[in-house]
Amino acid sequence: MPPPQPDQAQWFAEEVQPWEKALRAYLIRSLPSHADVDDLVQVSYVRLLRAKEKGTVRATKPLLFAIARNAVRDFLRCKTEATLVPLTETVALPVLEDRCGLVEQVCRQQELTLLADAIRSLPERCREVILLRKIKGLSQREIAALLGIAEHTVESLAGKGVRRCADYLRAHGVDSLSTHAQ
Repeated sequence: MPPPQPDQAQWFAEEVQPWEKALRAYLIRSLPSHADVDDLVQVSYVRLLRAKEKGTVRATKPLLFAIARNAVRDFLRCKTEATLVPLTETVALPVLEDRCGLVEQVCRQQELTLLADAIRSLPERCREVILLRKIKGLSQREIAALLGIAEHTVESLAGKGVRRCADYLRAHGVDSLSTHAQ
């Protein structure tokens, strides 16, 4: 990656660095080893800078934490070593809480807001189909009958709507909202 431009360096200092302490705290809670925190901070910064290069970043903090959460998922998915615990030994195992942390709740809420914006940006008929199919859970046949259009038109509009929403989310730095929105 080329060295940051002066305005990019200023943006980074003003918009990103103030969140480093909170980012590190989030990563420490999310990772099994503190040794990986520095690497994932850097990965998050690189991904954020790439998103900035592609276009304007509307909200730095939520995007940074969404990127960090995705980086943690990628890291944990790629990690190949497994810890084996013999069943014959009684070892106190750490238990994860079922509820998510405040940062993750805020990030999810902001991602859902972006998803709502993405749906609102769709053409009217496409938006109707997406809402009826994905939110109301109606079948293609039911939607076709309700809207008075052919089933293959419903299928086409649904596919177009999902692609446009995914493009909208990617453009705003959210790569894997679908993993928890399905």
